[in-house]
Amino acid sequence: MILFLALLIGVIAGLRAMTAPAAVAWAAYLGWFDVSQTPLAFMGYRWTPWVFTVLAVGELISDQLPSTPSRKVPIQFGTRIVSGALSGSVIGAAGGSLAMGAIAGIIGAVIGTYGGAAIRARLAASFGRDLPAALTEDIVAVGGALLIVVAVS
Repeated sequence: MILFLALLIGVIAGLRAMTAPAAVAWAAYLGWFDVSQTPLAFMGYRWTPWVFTVLAVGELISDQLPSTPSRKVPIQFGTRIVSGALSGSVIGAAGGSLAMGAIAGIIGAVIGTYGGAAIRARLAASFGRDLPAALTEDIVAVGGALLIVVAVS
């Protein structure tokens, strides 16, 4: 079950790169799962969830701008893979398998990046514009991240 949740948090990272680490950092900080004895202990530090939250809010805002590059360009795609690996490894570490969590998070990030782009394009076409599709994706990403970290705890 933990690896499936690590995969799902990776999917969230594919949708919104900073939402996934913000969610797992808050969960670690609040003690919902313990990573204190792992190399990922910094995710539970007092300032970490705030840093990721600021980054996540910035991403949610910048994603609405027409100048924002595609999530499939190398820098955006790479960020999502790193974010998925980090977030998945935190969930994996909570279940005793940091490395497998990272791998699951990477796979999820790839799925979320390509699947999210395809679904958003279809939604935008059906709405006749991108903004409602982007906002729908934001809601799915934030809500999904919350459900995943609650399920891990």
